[in-house]
Amino acid sequence: MNKLNQSPAAFTVGFAYILGTVLFTVYGQLVLKWRVAKVGALPPVFSHKIFFLLGVICDPWVLSGTIAAFFAFLCWIAALTQFELSYAYPFMSLSFLLVLLLSAILFQEPLTASKVMGVGLIVAGIVIGSRG
Repeated sequence: MNKLNQSPAAFTVGFAYILGTVLFTVYGQLVLKWRVAKVGALPPVFSHKIFFLLGVICDPWVLSGTIAAFFAFLCWIAALTQFELSYAYPFMSLSFLLVLLLSAILFQEPLTASKVMGVGLIVAGIVIGSRG
């Protein structure tokens, strides 16, 4: 569907779907990192890896991240009913920005100049791509 032929309400709803996709995706990534950091490193023995991974998968928070991924999928399907893929997809890069910022805040991961510049280029690409 061409973004220019939509009513303002449909256009707004389409962006709400994109925002939902981004937020659910970011939530899932942050929760997964948080819970994996809590359980520690993957064991070296293969049979132990299987039990380790099954334990992680059964964690209620990890399950909530999986459910969030499913909701992100549903939002994305809805977004694609409102916009062309080439228009909507660049907005998914906003997840890079949010994960970068939130991982620095929540997990004290380093926020280096090269990371900031890289994400800045991604955001600039979103702005340029959304105008075309």
